[in-house]
Amino acid sequence: MASPTFADLLLERAGDGHPALRFEDETYSWARAVAAARTRAALLPDACPEPPGRPRHVGVLLENVPEYVFWIFAAALGRATVVGVNPTRRGAELAADVRHTDCDLIVTDTAHLPLLDALGEKFPADRILVVDSAAYEASLRAAAAGADRADPGARPDDRLLLLFTSGSTGAPKAVACGQGRLAAIAERSAMMGIERDSVTYVAMPLFHGNAVMANLAMAVHAGATVALRRRFSASGFLPDVRRFGVTYFNYVGRALAYILAAPERPDDHDNTLECAFGTEASAQDMAGFARRFGCRIIEGYGSSEGAISLRKTPDSPPDALGVAPPDIEVAVLDPGTGRECPRARFDASGALLNPGEAIGELAGLDAGAAFEGYYKDPEADAERVRGGTYWSGDLGYRDEAGYFYFAGRGADRLRVDSENFAAAPVERILSRWPAVVMCAVYPVPDPRTGDQVMAALELHDGTAFDADGFAGFLAAQADLGTKWAPRFVRVVRQMPLTATGKVRKRPLRRLLWEPADGQRVWVRPGRVLAYEPLTAAHAEALRAEFAEHGRDHALGTL
Repeated sequence: MASPTFADLLLERAGDGHPALRFEDETYSWARAVAAARTRAALLPDACPEPPGRPRHVGVLLENVPEYVFWIFAAALGRATVVGVNPTRRGAELAADVRHTDCDLIVTDTAHLPLLDALGEKFPADRILVVDSAAYEASLRAAAAGADRADPGARPDDRLLLLFTSGSTGAPKAVACGQGRLAAIAERSAMMGIERDSVTYVAMPLFHGNAVMANLAMAVHAGATVALRRRFSASGFLPDVRRFGVTYFNYVGRALAYILAAPERPDDHDNTLECAFGTEASAQDMAGFARRFGCRIIEGYGSSEGAISLRKTPDSPPDALGVAPPDIEVAVLDPGTGRECPRARFDASGALLNPGEAIGELAGLDAGAAFEGYYKDPEADAERVRGGTYWSGDLGYRDEAGYFYFAGRGADRLRVDSENFAAAPVERILSRWPAVVMCAVYPVPDPRTGDQVMAALELHDGTAFDADGFAGFLAAQADLGTKWAPRFVRVVRQMPLTATGKVRKRPLRRLLWEPADGQRVWVRPGRVLAYEPLTAAHAEALRAEFAEHGRDHALGTL
């Protein structure tokens, strides 16, 4: 039997009267959603000719609205490719994304239309469909009236999605996802507890793989109901859960931290939530969320590239990512030698004793074939797949029991006083401080050699940075490495995030210790755990020290 396609899953819903989408005051059945997709698929040939050698590329520049879902479904039925255009990018960056992915057609609305001005006159105006315009409604009526209901036979290797990576460590890359892979992911719905009567909540952006793969596709497979929100809102989360009867939601990045930052209420437990699935939440936030809202948290590790997957098991240590599923072999490899790194060892307090040798790159052995590639980026493909092994670009380590731990992105290594360590274990410790909503740890240059540790902290509203309290907190952490205490602390009003809630460390690193936008920076001048405000005199002395040791160049390479 041939592998199913995502189009096959949709066609099974063609006569289904069960609610498929709920959005604000609107409700669409599955039958109506599939009919809407067929109409848009029928519109494609008139909207733009099919280019030679590849499917049509439809760029979608919208918030999480029903039209976005209809166009994903239409691409599946019409054997086209949806390009998720990130509306948080602007000007030349957004234009470069559209051009790089060879968008033949762009679907947007009046609110987002000005963002396309950066494309200039080279992109034909008649290839832009504005979904809240009279012309678009007329086009849909014409397409529906003459639509051929015979759907073209989709194949598993048809490229359905081009999903840009988050761009937290560099320029976003467009990851390909075919109909077969998305259908296989959708079939995991039962593992996530998504059933026919489930209501899933999509507030993470649909231009990112997390929302499509960890929610929408699985809802299609189960015939569940999807509640859409235009964009994530921490304050709107619980009201939406209650309004729509949400049982499952997906998250990524720091979404849980922001929800938990809202004041706790005695009735928070009064809701319909059963399960949440996501990545990159801290152990503290997972435990706090489960306690406060009374639901199960399934934390995992994965990416839009799809070659590595790790799942947290009930017996996983709190800070661990978990273990690999039986059909995927994952290892921690030394990127220089390609050999597996020694297993991590811990002291009685849980501190990692051998970070220099245990931390390596998370890699999928014999997993290169599972990666469908980046669009028109052979250099990035070659960086990811070498000798059949998929190199994730993420740092990690593995303990003697086989549990994997996240240690940061590839750029998250620090070298302080000749000791190598990663940012993530330090961030896990700092996130325990009750005043912190979220934190980011990253290297800044040392005047002599290597790095110094710098931390950016976003505190709860109305909370001032207590230097003595912070120092006392650090002193009480038995698992804080001897080199891990931040030399510099920047208190930010709001952490710089990608559109998917991941911290963007590059702009923080570029600021060094200089004040910006009224942010205060604190410094630990000596070895003693004591912090004081960083003054102009401190900054001048630091720059003089860089000059004295011939390290001025290090300040301009971040």
